[in-house]
Amino acid sequence: MARAIDVAGLTKTYTNKAGETVEAVRGIDLHVDEGEILAFLGSNGAGKTTTIEILEGFRDRTSGDVTVLGQDPATAPLSWREDIGVVLQESQPSPELTVGEVMTQYASYYRAPRPITEVLEVVGLAEHTDQRNKVLSGGQKRRLDLALALIGDPKLVFLDEPTTGFDPSARRDAWGMVERLRELGTTVLLTTHYMDEAEHLSDRIVVIADGQIAAEGTAADLATQVKLQTRISWDPAEVPAEALPEQLRAGLRSGEQLSLETDDVTQVVHALSTWAIDNGASLDSLAVVRPNLEDTFLRLTDGPGSETEGAS
Repeated sequence: MARAIDVAGLTKTYTNKAGETVEAVRGIDLHVDEGEILAFLGSNGAGKTTTIEILEGFRDRTSGDVTVLGQDPATAPLSWREDIGVVLQESQPSPELTVGEVMTQYASYYRAPRPITEVLEVVGLAEHTDQRNKVLSGGQKRRLDLALALIGDPKLVFLDEPTTGFDPSARRDAWGMVERLRELGTTVLLTTHYMDEAEHLSDRIVVIADGQIAAEGTAADLATQVKLQTRISWDPAEVPAEALPEQLRAGLRSGEQLSLETDDVTQVVHALSTWAIDNGASLDSLAVVRPNLEDTFLRLTDGPGSETEGAS
């Protein structure tokens, strides 16, 4: 499969206000296939924003090879820019213009824009064409941001924190919009601090920490890489610790609830439920919690980053 983004040995070094040399990005390799939705995750200061700005052509790199849609972003012609869509965390189209007027203005910047009505339909703003930007809700403004990124019919879209501040319903609507991009065959590089969002939307996840790629793969792949175990807990008033065979008690933690982390979920649950049945006890408090992407992310990014995001 052809690659929309191909990065090898990317570095970015700068001098901070204290005169110290800081390695913001330290030799990362990254690729995104055409049509793929990639979640690019990292804590503040990890090097995420610097990397993306280099990919978008807004920041120079110190070293490394970078190809985006077949071009080096540092030297790409203006025609390359038309194939890139960028949805920033915040944008400010003129508040007095209507949705339709804003779209017409932005469409005029491209040689072959997509039909405005089609784009507004994709983002769910078809019925708001005549509304002024200043009266749109927060969610509607975010839809307009995406519409402006799509009007040039881009092959690659950078989505930066697309649902920050959304209520749960608006977030789900936004997810639907991103999934429509998949249907259109658009490549998407997504950044988000919502782990459920990354897991739901992306084909693959890349985690950056301290300027280096810490892990990549699906959410399940990442959990396997950091060797997280399933947590089982229950009320000792229902089933005592002695219900477990001695070999399963290693790592058992006591408190208001008994808990342990294990890879032998079936064996532990079987031992607990068998004891409860044999002794006429209930096991209503039993909880089996598999590690989620947030647990994995915290394990991978444990430790301070080396970058102040946005530094030059």
